[in-house]
Amino acid sequence: MTLQQLEYIITLDEHRHFVKAAEHCFVSQPNLTMQIQKLEDELGVRIFDRDKKPIQPTEIGQEIILRARQILREARQLKEFVKYEKDTIEGELKIGIIPTLAPYLLPQFLPVFMKNYPQVHLKIQELQTAQIVSHIENGIIDLGLLSTPLRESAIRELPVFYEPFLLYLPENHRFLQEKLLLAEDLDPREVLVLDEGHCFREQALAICNRSQQESSIGFDYQSGSIEALKNLVRNGVGYTLVPELSVINELSSPHVRRFAQPEPVREVSIVVHNSFIKESVIHRIQETIRAVIPVRLLERKAVVEVGW
Repeated sequence: MTLQQLEYIITLDEHRHFVKAAEHCFVSQPNLTMQIQKLEDELGVRIFDRDKKPIQPTEIGQEIILRARQILREARQLKEFVKYEKDTIEGELKIGIIPTLAPYLLPQFLPVFMKNYPQVHLKIQELQTAQIVSHIENGIIDLGLLSTPLRESAIRELPVFYEPFLLYLPENHRFLQEKLLLAEDLDPREVLVLDEGHCFREQALAICNRSQQESSIGFDYQSGSIEALKNLVRNGVGYTLVPELSVINELSSPHVRRFAQPEPVREVSIVVHNSFIKESVIHRIQETIRAVIPVRLLERKAVVEVGW
């Protein structure tokens, strides 16, 4: 049984003539007749008495046609509901965002989004990538902001921008003599990284070609904070990799150096479950983020995306 077959029997009831009903449905008369016959065979009853001129619905056919009208009306209401849900920009939205992005993106994004869309109430949590994926799959949160690709079959990814990795150095470090650096110039033993569970850690290790078993310089420090690592560097302890947004106001400082092209970058995306339908909300968030970050982060030229 299909909605199309229900449309055919309703139209035939209205016109009481196979040719006229077929013309109204923009199908051939044999096709319409065949589909109605299939429906009758499936239900095991005759919906129309073809011996009468014009044809008439049978007694049971009248009840079937009445129910068919109800079903089609509810189907149209369902389509209207889904369209409304896709287009509406209101209600509560639960968002998970990784800690290496939240302190630097949210202060720029939230004031603009709240001003433009006051009818949306955002509930935001800082979560690590694995938690965001799990929470999306289990329906605990609606949307994630994190580094991709994830390669999760149940998750849809919408890339927003490409954030370069920069090197954060102490004063008087030998690298400060270089305008641009190469990843192979790094000494893995000197690089400070975040603790396990952070995708940024895995990306930093990949850039400097350091195994996770190798220790840092003289001590083992488990930190989940990029700011803590930057403070250590400023006090002469090693150096570290940072995302560009974390030093957006320090790009001209003596602590920051870029890598030579192609720059290593992380892809930052909005991620949702495949079943998430609020398309307008996704696109408004995407548009707002792109409007508040530097334009150069929107470009994907001469870069190397670092996975994790």
